[in-house]
Amino acid sequence: MAEKNGQQNQNDQKHPGPSVKDKELYERLRGEGESKEKSARIANAAANTSRSEIGRRGGDSPSYDEWSKDELYERARELDISGRSSMTKDELIKALRDD
Repeated sequence: MAEKNGQQNQNDQKHPGPSVKDKELYERLRGEGESKEKSARIANAAANTSRSEIGRRGGDSPSYDEWSKDELYERARELDISGRSSMTKDELIKALRDD
């Protein structure tokens, strides 16, 4: 019986457990190097909603317009934007968007 359990585990590794609703997208993502789990999540999400909606789900970071000048300056420093110390808030926003 130990052999049968060992063989069962091998088969489980070859065939992922969760059902994938968009197999073509799943295979493409796997081919691009994504994990089985991430590929399955993305493929199933794409099958359940419109594909453009999935892309819109990104981060909820506020617009640079809502950041304080100090926050903009720190971000510009992180990105090593030259001349940042003499920039106004509007100039920092433009420099960050252009970067």
